[in-house]
Amino acid sequence: MVSKTLALLVTVYLGLVQAFAPNAPLVSSRHKRMQLSSMTPVGDESPIDKFIEDIKMRIQIAQKSNAAGASPKQTIADVLAGEYDVTAVEQRVEEEINSAPCVMFTWESSPSCKKAVEAFKTMNSNVKIVRLDDPWSEGNPMRAALGKKVGRTSVPFVFINGIYIGGYDGGVNDDAPGMVDMAFKGKLLPMLSDAGALKSQ
Repeated sequence: MVSKTLALLVTVYLGLVQAFAPNAPLVSSRHKRMQLSSMTPVGDESPIDKFIEDIKMRIQIAQKSNAAGASPKQTIADVLAGEYDVTAVEQRVEEEINSAPCVMFTWESSPSCKKAVEAFKTMNSNVKIVRLDDPWSEGNPMRAALGKKVGRTSVPFVFINGIYIGGYDGGVNDDAPGMVDMAFKGKLLPMLSDAGALKSQ
């Protein structure tokens, strides 16, 4: 069991080094090619083998994401998402964005998401909430796709009339600075009103 754990740690370390410092020197190729399966009995794959395969898969995702120039946060989102049908997830994200005048992708336990929910209640706004944490297996790929779409992986993702406005207290640029900034500039309520996202309408 100790040798198996050590092998796992070495695999994770080598993968992370390759993902974030691809030119760094590694152990010799002979040791790198060492088959972890040789440490296990022949027969059914054990849970630790499945775990190691999952780690290897996620390391490969990190390497691809990093090579594509993704930010560290986007790389983490991609790793958490794992392997998924990119086209299907992107289509679902677009469908959700366009399914209501105001749509917010959230994590229930996120402090920023809780503040955004309360702010929308105060404004008497009709908001469709899409949970990215229920279940995580569906939400993590959606978060990765949203991050690629808008250039930011932080929750909440707020869309009004299909347009990304940022999160609660931050965004990506002057056009999408987040709810707080837009509210202080007097732009949030008019945008919600024009979209038909206020309950009084």
